[in-house]
Amino acid sequence: MTVTARSIRAAASQLADQVIDTPCLYSRTLSEITGAEVYLKFENLQFTASFKERGALNKLQSLSPGERAAGVLAVSAGNHAQGVAYHARRLGLRAVIVMPRHTPHVKVEHTRAFGADVILTGDSFDEARAQGLALAAERKLTLVHPYDDEQVISGQGTVALEMLARAPAIEILVVPVGGGGLIAGMAVAAKAVKPGIELYGVESENFPSMYCALRGETAHFATNTIADGIAVKQPGALTLPVVRELARGILLVGEGEIEHAIVLLLEIEKTVVEGAGAAGLAALLAHPAHFRGRRVGLVLSGGNIDPLVLSVIIERGMVRAGRLTRLTVELRDLPGALATVTACLADANANIEEVHHQRAFTNLPLQTAEVDFVLQTRGREHVEEIIRALRAAGFAARIHGA
Repeated sequence: MTVTARSIRAAASQLADQVIDTPCLYSRTLSEITGAEVYLKFENLQFTASFKERGALNKLQSLSPGERAAGVLAVSAGNHAQGVAYHARRLGLRAVIVMPRHTPHVKVEHTRAFGADVILTGDSFDEARAQGLALAAERKLTLVHPYDDEQVISGQGTVALEMLARAPAIEILVVPVGGGGLIAGMAVAAKAVKPGIELYGVESENFPSMYCALRGETAHFATNTIADGIAVKQPGALTLPVVRELARGILLVGEGEIEHAIVLLLEIEKTVVEGAGAAGLAALLAHPAHFRGRRVGLVLSGGNIDPLVLSVIIERGMVRAGRLTRLTVELRDLPGALATVTACLADANANIEEVHHQRAFTNLPLQTAEVDFVLQTRGREHVEEIIRALRAAGFAARIHGA
Protein backbone atom coordinates (compact mmCIF):
# COMPACT_ATOMS: atom_id res chain seq x y z
CA MET A 1 0.00 0.00 0.00
CA THR A 2 1.03 3.59 -0.60
CA VAL A 3 -0.67 6.70 0.71
CA THR A 4 -3.13 7.87 -1.93
CA ALA A 5 -6.29 9.93 -2.14
CA ARG A 6 -8.14 6.62 -2.24
CA SER A 7 -6.49 5.32 0.94
CA ILE A 8 -7.35 8.56 2.73
CA ARG A 9 -10.98 8.43 1.59
CA ALA A 10 -11.09 4.84 2.83
CA ALA A 11 -9.71 6.01 6.16
CA ALA A 12 -12.40 8.68 6.35
CA SER A 13 -15.03 5.95 5.94
CA GLN A 14 -13.36 3.84 8.62
CA LEU A 15 -13.18 6.75 11.06
CA ALA A 16 -16.70 8.07 10.49
CA ASP A 17 -18.63 8.36 13.78
CA GLN A 18 -15.56 7.14 15.73
CA VAL A 19 -13.51 10.33 15.78
CA ILE A 20 -14.95 13.83 15.88
CA ASP A 21 -15.39 15.79 12.67
CA THR A 22 -14.03 18.83 14.46
CA PRO A 23 -15.11 22.39 13.57
CA CYS A 24 -13.26 24.42 10.96
CA LEU A 25 -14.21 28.02 11.68
CA TYR A 26 -13.34 31.45 10.30
CA SER A 27 -11.62 33.72 12.82
CA ARG A 28 -12.49 37.35 12.22
CA THR A 29 -10.15 38.69 14.91
CA LEU A 30 -7.10 36.65 13.89
CA SER A 31 -7.78 37.61 10.28
CA GLU A 32 -7.67 41.28 11.25
CA ILE A 33 -4.41 40.76 13.18
CA THR A 34 -2.60 38.78 10.48
CA GLY A 35 -3.97 40.32 7.29
CA ALA A 36 -5.02 36.88 6.01
CA GLU A 37 -8.38 35.12 6.04
CA VAL A 38 -7.80 32.61 8.83
CA TYR A 39 -9.69 29.34 9.30
CA LEU A 40 -9.01 27.19 12.36
CA LYS A 41 -9.36 23.40 12.49
CA PHE A 42 -10.01 22.53 16.15
CA GLU A 43 -8.36 19.13 16.48
CA ASN A 44 -7.79 19.96 20.16
CA LEU A 45 -11.48 19.08 20.58
CA GLN A 46 -10.94 15.38 19.87
CA PHE A 47 -11.67 13.14 22.86
CA THR A 48 -7.93 12.68 23.51
CA ALA A 49 -7.38 16.35 22.58
CA SER A 50 -5.25 15.57 19.52
CA PHE A 51 -5.48 14.57 15.85
CA LYS A 52 -3.25 11.59 16.64
CA GLU A 53 -6.16 9.29 17.33
CA ARG A 54 -7.16 9.44 13.63
CA GLY A 55 -4.04 7.61 12.45
CA ALA A 56 -3.95 5.34 15.47
CA LEU A 57 -7.52 4.15 14.94
CA ASN A 58 -7.06 3.68 11.21
CA LYS A 59 -4.03 1.49 11.88
CA LEU A 60 -5.81 -0.55 14.56
CA GLN A 61 -8.76 -1.20 12.28
CA SER A 62 -6.45 -2.50 9.55
CA LEU A 63 -5.03 -5.31 11.72
CA SER A 64 -5.63 -8.96 10.90
CA PRO A 65 -7.51 -11.17 13.39
CA GLY A 66 -4.20 -12.67 14.53
CA GLU A 67 -2.63 -9.26 15.07
CA ARG A 68 -5.67 -8.11 17.02
CA ALA A 69 -5.47 -11.16 19.24
CA ALA A 70 -1.78 -10.56 20.02
CA GLY A 71 -2.15 -6.84 20.74
CA VAL A 72 -0.26 -3.68 19.83
CA LEU A 73 2.66 -1.62 21.07
CA ALA A 74 3.41 2.06 20.69
CA VAL A 75 6.38 4.13 21.79
CA SER A 76 5.28 7.61 22.71
CA ALA A 77 5.49 10.18 25.48
CA GLY A 78 2.38 12.10 24.50
CA ASN A 79 -0.62 12.31 22.21
CA HIS A 80 0.06 9.18 20.15
CA ALA A 81 0.16 7.09 23.33
CA GLN A 82 -3.26 8.30 24.41
CA GLY A 83 -4.77 7.84 20.95
CA VAL A 84 -3.55 4.24 20.70
CA ALA A 85 -4.55 3.40 24.27
CA TYR A 86 -8.04 4.88 23.97
CA HIS A 87 -9.01 3.24 20.70
CA ALA A 88 -7.36 -0.07 21.58
CA ARG A 89 -9.62 -0.22 24.62
CA ARG A 90 -12.66 0.63 22.46
CA LEU A 91 -11.79 -2.21 20.08
CA GLY A 92 -10.99 -4.69 22.84
CA LEU A 93 -7.27 -4.89 21.99
CA ARG A 94 -4.39 -5.21 24.40
CA ALA A 95 -2.13 -2.14 24.21
CA VAL A 96 1.39 -1.77 25.56
CA ILE A 97 2.74 1.78 25.63
CA VAL A 98 6.47 2.31 26.15
CA MET A 99 7.45 5.72 27.52
CA PRO A 100 10.76 7.22 28.66
CA ARG A 101 11.23 6.99 32.42
CA HIS A 102 11.08 10.76 32.87
CA THR A 103 7.76 11.25 31.06
CA PRO A 104 5.59 13.72 33.04
CA HIS A 105 3.40 11.91 35.53
CA VAL A 106 0.18 13.40 34.15
CA LYS A 107 0.81 11.90 30.68
CA VAL A 108 1.58 8.50 32.16
CA GLU A 109 -1.61 8.49 34.23
CA HIS A 110 -3.79 9.66 31.33
CA THR A 111 -2.48 6.79 29.21
CA ARG A 112 -3.00 4.26 32.01
CA ALA A 113 -6.53 5.58 32.49
CA PHE A 114 -7.34 4.34 28.98
CA GLY A 115 -6.42 0.81 30.05
CA ALA A 116 -2.97 0.51 28.49
CA ASP A 117 -0.07 -1.37 30.03
CA VAL A 118 2.48 1.44 30.44
CA ILE A 119 6.17 0.54 30.61
CA LEU A 120 8.61 3.26 31.65
CA THR A 121 12.10 2.58 30.34
CA GLY A 122 15.10 4.47 29.01
CA ASP A 123 16.40 7.92 29.87
CA SER A 124 15.52 9.34 26.44
CA PHE A 125 12.95 8.77 23.72
CA ASP A 126 15.54 7.02 21.54
CA GLU A 127 16.36 4.56 24.33
CA ALA A 128 12.67 3.94 24.97
CA ARG A 129 12.09 3.35 21.26
CA ALA A 130 14.91 0.82 21.00
CA GLN A 131 13.61 -1.12 23.97
CA GLY A 132 10.03 -0.84 22.69
CA LEU A 133 10.98 -2.35 19.33
CA ALA A 134 12.73 -5.22 21.08
CA LEU A 135 9.72 -5.80 23.30
CA ALA A 136 7.33 -5.80 20.33
CA ALA A 137 9.41 -8.47 18.59
CA GLU A 138 9.69 -10.54 21.76
CA ARG A 139 5.95 -10.48 22.51
CA LYS A 140 4.85 -10.52 18.84
CA LEU A 141 2.99 -7.25 19.22
CA THR A 142 2.16 -5.07 16.22
CA LEU A 143 3.97 -1.75 16.32
CA VAL A 144 1.78 1.31 15.83
CA HIS A 145 4.27 3.92 14.66
CA PRO A 146 3.38 7.56 15.42
CA TYR A 147 4.00 8.79 11.88
CA ASP A 148 6.02 6.47 9.61
CA ASP A 149 3.19 4.10 8.68
CA GLU A 150 0.91 4.24 5.64
CA GLN A 151 -2.28 3.55 7.58
CA VAL A 152 -1.37 6.17 10.16
CA ILE A 153 -0.55 8.75 7.49
CA SER A 154 -3.81 8.02 5.68
CA GLY A 155 -5.75 8.52 8.89
CA GLN A 156 -4.10 11.87 9.52
CA GLY A 157 -4.91 12.96 5.97
CA THR A 158 -8.61 13.00 6.81
CA VAL A 159 -8.03 16.35 8.56
CA ALA A 160 -7.57 17.98 5.14
CA LEU A 161 -10.69 16.35 3.70
CA GLU A 162 -12.78 17.79 6.52
CA MET A 163 -11.21 21.24 6.25
CA LEU A 164 -11.80 21.56 2.53
CA ALA A 165 -15.34 20.22 2.87
CA ARG A 166 -16.12 22.95 5.41
CA ALA A 167 -14.03 25.75 3.86
CA PRO A 168 -13.39 24.96 0.17
CA ALA A 169 -12.01 28.46 -0.48
CA ILE A 170 -8.86 27.76 1.58
CA GLU A 171 -5.74 28.46 -0.51
CA ILE A 172 -2.98 27.54 1.95
CA LEU A 173 -2.76 24.93 4.69
CA VAL A 174 -0.31 25.49 7.55
CA VAL A 175 0.53 22.29 9.43
CA PRO A 176 2.75 21.56 12.45
CA VAL A 177 5.50 19.07 11.62
CA GLY A 178 7.22 16.53 13.84
CA GLY A 179 7.84 13.27 12.00
CA GLY A 180 5.66 14.47 9.12
CA GLY A 181 2.68 12.12 9.31
CA LEU A 182 0.08 14.90 9.48
CA ILE A 183 1.45 17.11 6.72
CA ALA A 184 2.15 14.13 4.42
CA GLY A 185 -1.39 12.79 4.74
CA MET A 186 -2.94 16.24 4.43
CA ALA A 187 -0.82 17.08 1.39
CA VAL A 188 -1.92 13.97 -0.51
CA ALA A 189 -5.56 14.53 0.41
CA ALA A 190 -5.62 18.26 -0.25
CA LYS A 191 -3.83 18.08 -3.60
CA ALA A 192 -6.33 15.47 -4.79
CA VAL A 193 -9.27 17.72 -3.88
CA LYS A 194 -7.69 21.02 -4.90
CA PRO A 195 -4.48 20.66 -6.96
CA GLY A 196 -3.52 24.33 -6.69
CA ILE A 197 -3.57 24.42 -2.90
CA GLU A 198 -0.30 25.21 -1.09
CA LEU A 199 1.00 23.59 2.09
CA TYR A 200 3.57 24.88 4.55
CA GLY A 201 4.94 22.90 7.45
CA VAL A 202 5.98 24.52 10.71
CA GLU A 203 8.75 23.42 13.07
CA SER A 204 10.28 24.88 16.20
CA GLU A 205 13.68 26.47 15.67
CA ASN A 206 14.87 24.16 18.44
CA PHE A 207 13.97 20.99 16.48
CA PRO A 208 14.33 21.71 12.72
CA SER A 209 14.61 18.10 11.56
CA MET A 210 12.35 18.25 8.45
CA TYR A 211 13.60 21.73 7.56
CA CYS A 212 17.21 20.55 7.53
CA ALA A 213 16.44 17.22 5.85
CA LEU A 214 14.83 19.01 2.90
CA ARG A 215 17.92 21.21 2.56
CA GLY A 216 20.41 18.38 3.01
CA GLU A 217 21.78 20.04 6.14
CA THR A 218 22.74 18.59 9.50
CA ALA A 219 20.17 19.53 12.12
CA HIS A 220 21.21 20.79 15.55
CA PHE A 221 18.76 20.45 18.41
CA ALA A 222 18.16 22.23 21.69
CA THR A 223 17.47 20.35 24.90
CA ASN A 224 13.75 21.16 24.83
CA THR A 225 10.93 23.17 23.29
CA ILE A 226 7.48 24.30 24.38
CA ALA A 227 6.27 22.47 21.25
CA ASP A 228 7.22 19.04 22.56
CA GLY A 229 4.62 17.37 20.32
CA ILE A 230 6.77 18.18 17.27
CA ALA A 231 10.19 17.72 18.91
CA VAL A 232 11.28 14.95 16.55
CA LYS A 233 14.93 14.53 15.58
CA GLN A 234 14.41 12.56 12.37
CA PRO A 235 11.54 12.80 9.87
CA GLY A 236 9.88 9.64 8.62
CA ALA A 237 11.28 7.65 5.71
CA LEU A 238 7.76 7.58 4.22
CA THR A 239 6.87 11.18 4.98
CA LEU A 240 10.01 13.00 3.85
CA PRO A 241 9.62 12.35 0.10
CA VAL A 242 5.93 13.31 0.23
CA VAL A 243 6.74 16.60 1.95
CA ARG A 244 9.57 17.26 -0.49
CA GLU A 245 7.25 16.75 -3.46
CA LEU A 246 4.02 18.36 -2.27
CA ALA A 247 4.81 21.03 0.34
CA ARG A 248 6.02 24.56 -0.43
CA GLY A 249 8.47 24.41 2.44
CA ILE A 250 9.01 24.37 6.19
CA LEU A 251 8.83 27.54 8.27
CA LEU A 252 10.66 27.85 11.60
CA VAL A 253 9.27 29.65 14.62
CA GLY A 254 10.86 30.65 17.92
CA GLU A 255 9.82 29.71 21.43
CA GLY A 256 8.52 33.19 22.24
CA GLU A 257 6.45 33.21 19.05
CA ILE A 258 4.85 29.89 19.98
CA GLU A 259 4.09 31.12 23.50
CA HIS A 260 2.51 34.29 22.07
CA ALA A 261 0.32 32.20 19.75
CA ILE A 262 -0.87 30.04 22.67
CA VAL A 263 -1.93 33.16 24.58
CA LEU A 264 -3.65 34.68 21.53
CA LEU A 265 -5.69 31.53 20.90
CA LEU A 266 -6.69 31.39 24.55
CA GLU A 267 -7.61 35.06 24.72
CA ILE A 268 -9.24 35.48 21.31
CA GLU A 269 -10.66 32.06 20.47
CA LYS A 270 -11.14 30.88 24.08
CA THR A 271 -9.43 27.61 23.18
CA VAL A 272 -6.51 25.82 24.86
CA VAL A 273 -3.74 24.46 22.64
CA GLU A 274 -0.36 22.92 23.35
CA GLY A 275 2.83 24.29 21.84
CA ALA A 276 2.61 22.19 18.67
CA GLY A 277 -1.03 23.19 18.24
CA ALA A 278 -0.08 26.87 18.24
CA ALA A 279 2.80 26.49 15.77
CA GLY A 280 0.66 27.31 12.72
CA LEU A 281 -0.51 30.62 14.12
CA ALA A 282 3.04 31.38 15.25
CA ALA A 283 4.20 30.91 11.63
CA LEU A 284 1.42 33.16 10.35
CA LEU A 285 2.58 35.92 12.70
CA ALA A 286 6.30 35.36 12.16
CA HIS A 287 6.19 35.04 8.34
CA PRO A 288 3.29 37.30 7.25
CA ALA A 289 4.54 37.84 3.70
CA HIS A 290 3.66 34.24 2.77
CA PHE A 291 0.04 34.63 3.81
CA ARG A 292 -1.13 38.24 3.61
CA GLY A 293 -4.37 38.52 1.63
CA ARG A 294 -4.70 34.72 1.25
CA ARG A 295 -7.22 32.26 2.68
CA VAL A 296 -5.27 30.20 5.20
CA GLY A 297 -6.26 27.08 7.13
CA LEU A 298 -4.44 26.38 10.42
CA VAL A 299 -4.54 23.03 12.23
CA LEU A 300 -4.80 23.36 16.01
CA SER A 301 -3.35 19.89 16.28
CA GLY A 302 -3.60 19.31 20.02
CA GLY A 303 -4.56 20.72 23.38
CA ASN A 304 -2.64 18.58 25.87
CA ILE A 305 -0.72 21.15 27.86
CA ASP A 306 0.16 20.99 31.53
CA PRO A 307 -1.96 23.57 33.44
CA LEU A 308 1.10 24.74 35.39
CA VAL A 309 3.02 25.31 32.16
CA LEU A 310 0.02 27.12 30.70
CA SER A 311 -0.19 29.43 33.72
CA VAL A 312 3.47 30.42 33.28
CA ILE A 313 2.95 31.03 29.55
CA ILE A 314 -0.05 33.24 30.27
CA GLU A 315 1.89 35.25 32.83
CA ARG A 316 4.87 35.67 30.46
CA GLY A 317 2.44 36.73 27.72
CA MET A 318 0.95 39.37 29.99
CA VAL A 319 4.48 40.67 30.67
CA ARG A 320 5.25 40.90 26.93
CA ALA A 321 2.01 42.81 26.36
CA GLY A 322 2.77 45.23 29.22
CA ARG A 323 -0.33 44.10 31.09
CA LEU A 324 1.85 42.77 33.89
CA THR A 325 4.80 44.98 34.68
CA ARG A 326 7.45 45.39 37.35
CA LEU A 327 8.35 48.92 38.40
CA THR A 328 11.16 50.03 40.69
CA VAL A 329 10.39 53.13 42.73
CA GLU A 330 12.86 55.05 44.92
CA LEU A 331 11.49 56.69 48.09
CA ARG A 332 12.59 58.07 51.44
CA ASP A 333 12.56 55.31 54.05
CA LEU A 334 10.18 57.20 56.31
CA PRO A 335 6.74 56.37 57.79
CA GLY A 336 3.97 57.06 55.29
CA ALA A 337 6.16 57.14 52.17
CA LEU A 338 5.04 53.72 50.96
CA ALA A 339 1.39 54.64 51.58
CA THR A 340 1.83 57.75 49.44
CA VAL A 341 3.23 55.67 46.56
CA THR A 342 0.45 53.08 46.73
CA ALA A 343 -2.14 55.88 46.79
CA CYS A 344 -0.54 57.33 43.65
CA LEU A 345 -0.71 53.90 41.98
CA ALA A 346 -4.36 53.56 42.95
CA ASP A 347 -5.14 56.97 41.44
CA ALA A 348 -3.46 55.77 38.22
CA ASN A 349 -5.73 52.67 38.21
CA ALA A 350 -2.82 50.24 38.62
CA ASN A 351 -3.60 47.06 40.54
CA ILE A 352 -0.76 45.98 42.85
CA GLU A 353 -0.01 42.25 42.67
CA GLU A 354 3.30 42.10 44.58
CA VAL A 355 5.46 44.48 46.65
CA HIS A 356 9.10 43.96 47.60
CA HIS A 357 10.70 46.56 49.89
CA GLN A 358 14.50 46.64 49.54
CA ARG A 359 16.78 48.44 52.00
CA ALA A 360 20.02 46.43 52.17
CA PHE A 361 20.76 45.29 48.60
CA THR A 362 21.01 48.72 47.03
CA ASN A 363 23.58 51.46 46.40
CA LEU A 364 21.14 54.23 47.30
CA PRO A 365 21.98 56.60 50.17
CA LEU A 366 21.02 55.67 53.73
CA GLN A 367 17.35 56.26 54.62
CA THR A 368 16.45 55.70 50.98
CA ALA A 369 14.78 52.49 49.79
CA GLU A 370 13.85 50.80 46.56
CA VAL A 371 10.42 49.21 46.24
CA ASP A 372 9.62 46.79 43.44
CA PHE A 373 5.95 46.70 42.46
CA VAL A 374 4.42 44.03 40.21
CA LEU A 375 1.38 45.73 38.69
CA GLN A 376 -1.58 44.69 36.59
CA THR A 377 -2.12 47.35 33.90
CA ARG A 378 -4.03 47.94 30.69
CA GLY A 379 -0.89 47.80 28.56
CA ARG A 380 2.32 49.62 27.72
CA GLU A 381 0.73 53.07 27.32
CA HIS A 382 -0.85 52.69 30.75
CA VAL A 383 2.56 51.77 32.19
CA GLU A 384 4.02 55.01 30.83
CA GLU A 385 1.11 56.95 32.36
CA ILE A 386 1.83 55.33 35.75
CA ILE A 387 5.53 56.23 35.58
CA ARG A 388 4.69 59.85 34.70
CA ALA A 389 2.24 60.04 37.61
CA LEU A 390 4.84 58.71 40.05
CA ARG A 391 7.49 61.13 38.83
CA ALA A 392 5.04 64.02 39.07
CA ALA A 393 4.46 63.04 42.69
CA GLY A 394 8.21 63.25 43.33
CA PHE A 395 9.19 59.58 43.10
CA ALA A 396 11.94 58.25 40.83
CA ALA A 397 10.33 55.36 38.94
CA ARG A 398 11.42 53.08 36.14
CA ILE A 399 10.61 49.71 34.62
CA HIS A 400 12.61 47.15 36.60
CA GLY A 401 15.98 46.48 34.97
CA ALA A 402 15.80 49.58 32.75
